[in-house]
Amino acid sequence: MKIIKHLIFSTILFCCLLTIVFAQTQKTFSNPLLPGGADPWCIYKDGFYYYTNTTGRNITIWKTDNIARLKTAEKKVVFTPPATGPYSKELWAPEIHFLQGKWYIYFAADSGKNINHRLWVLQNSSADPLKGKWILKGKLATPDDKWSIDGSLFQHNKQLYFIWSGWEADVNGQQNIYIAKMKNPWTVIGVRVKLSSPELPWETIGALHDANNPPQVNVNEGPEVLAHANQLFLIYSASGCWTDSYALGMLTASAKSDPLNPASWKKSLQPVFKQSIENRVYAPGHNSFFKSPDAKEDYILYHANSKPGQGCGGFRSPRAQLFTWNKDGSPNFGVPVKEGEILTLPSGTGNKVCVKLEIDF
Repeated sequence: MKIIKHLIFSTILFCCLLTIVFAQTQKTFSNPLLPGGADPWCIYKDGFYYYTNTTGRNITIWKTDNIARLKTAEKKVVFTPPATGPYSKELWAPEIHFLQGKWYIYFAADSGKNINHRLWVLQNSSADPLKGKWILKGKLATPDDKWSIDGSLFQHNKQLYFIWSGWEADVNGQQNIYIAKMKNPWTVIGVRVKLSSPELPWETIGALHDANNPPQVNVNEGPEVLAHANQLFLIYSASGCWTDSYALGMLTASAKSDPLNPASWKKSLQPVFKQSIENRVYAPGHNSFFKSPDAKEDYILYHANSKPGQGCGGFRSPRAQLFTWNKDGSPNFGVPVKEGEILTLPSGTGNKVCVKLEIDF
């Protein structure tokens, strides 16, 4: 019997030691983080990353303490739309935010007709967004109630601002970036202000106005704001996602200026993140940002294609990489890294450890 006990204990100890070795050696990751997933977004809170991306049919949240382990992370469908109605189809670009003690998800959806795309907001009072109940707060009505997608928000000087991509009128002439104030996390107030339109040569690749083909228009979309060194940086995607030239642009404003004043923002003349033919990364865009667990590093999260000509279909996959800051305080995103390139995990990422076992035979 003693021999059996010794064998069992030795086996448990051996397995535990294997866990330690595995944890200590898992210090790197590579892209893509998932085989597919457009419009990736994540937030880090209380030791966990909460990640989501466009599925089109529902809203799913992944939960993990290690962003590189999305493939095996716990996940849950937190919202399935009704079969019919104004938010029943084409659920795009969900974002999850923690505001004023509650969780919120912003997403775009329509009734089955793209012209009806509008923004919607969900709310959850639970401490863990994978638990509790998500309720539909309602339509996030933007001023003028025009076609709206890619909603996001940021807080500046204690004021919440909502930013999105939308049409100027009721027909699809082009997609612009708009901003407006928020009364609370589910209510936009005041007037909408246009901050950016696709006008530069690199922003207008892929437009097609041909009676024999579906119209493809010039695009500014996917706005996200970074605050750093007393400046605000609005990063957005431009040119058609159906082209390999889909890329990120940037607007810059002083933190002392009024975000609602278009004159506060200066547009960079060239993209700040674009395809790398050498690294075989095409159409990188629709990004978000996150901090490392110890808040010492900054990461960009984006989707991209692995081959040219893959367009906006199901080939886009989420990727993450470290970025730095230039001397003038602006972000330096570098070049999209190639698939399989070994990258160091975000600093402060926790590893599994062996728990002391007390076994009484």
